[in-house]
Amino acid sequence: MKKLFLAFFALASVAFAAEGAGEMLLSYSAIAAGIGLGIAALGGAIGMGSTAAATISGMARNPGVGGKLMTTMFIALAMIEAQVIYTLVVALILLYANPFAGILGL
Repeated sequence: MKKLFLAFFALASVAFAAEGAGEMLLSYSAIAAGIGLGIAALGGAIGMGSTAAATISGMARNPGVGGKLMTTMFIALAMIEAQVIYTLVVALILLYANPFAGILGL
């Protein structure tokens, strides 16, 4: 609840600031992009580690299906990495082509 209260205060400062709203919006966008990329990288790393651990465990149990498991693992790793790249694209949009800047007329 405290975090939600803090978020409302942060957004209220942007809403009520007449002159400094552009700088605050850009700084909040940079913070959001950094936090979003950090969370996406953390989630991707955890997912890739779990995928590799499961593949190694499967190959240890049944070495005959190692090729199929490796192929499936590489496909899964590509899907996980795609999620992180999508977050990078959203972060770059927030930083360079901010859609919220049009609302404030910046």
